[in-house]
Amino acid sequence: MRGFDMSPLLRTTVGFDRLARTLDSLATEQVPSYPPYNIEKLNDDDYVITMAVAGFSQDELDIVVKENTLTVRGKTTADDNAEERQFLHRGIAARAFERHFSLADHIKVADARLENGLLHVSLKREVPEEAKPRSIPIATNAIGKQKTIEQKAA
Repeated sequence: MRGFDMSPLLRTTVGFDRLARTLDSLATEQVPSYPPYNIEKLNDDDYVITMAVAGFSQDELDIVVKENTLTVRGKTTADDNAEERQFLHRGIAARAFERHFSLADHIKVADARLENGLLHVSLKREVPEEAKPRSIPIATNAIGKQKTIEQKAA
């Protein structure tokens, strides 16, 4: 199933052409399942992405924000004694990954912390003052207050 007809929506909106491209790419993109993650909304302006990155150290993780896309990468280092170890079952994935998150306008990364094998990336909506709603005063003409011009009789 390819593409959605976004033209009725786009006729009444301005600047949402990126939305159409995003929906098209989601229809064809295969979403990876590793590593598992949660996205939590704390309130209207605060969010947290939590990723299960067991086995990764802080040096092996990389977080980059570019043009409203948050990218989290994990690079594993070679295990020195991996050849000596014999696994009967290997259920803990230790492979490199790259996960992308599309961020809405005005969403900024506040901080990131690694604790107990979970990477927490805190996001905050910071709407600039010029983008916030503001009241526009309406000027009126004072119709009822007309000036009367008096003429002196000659």
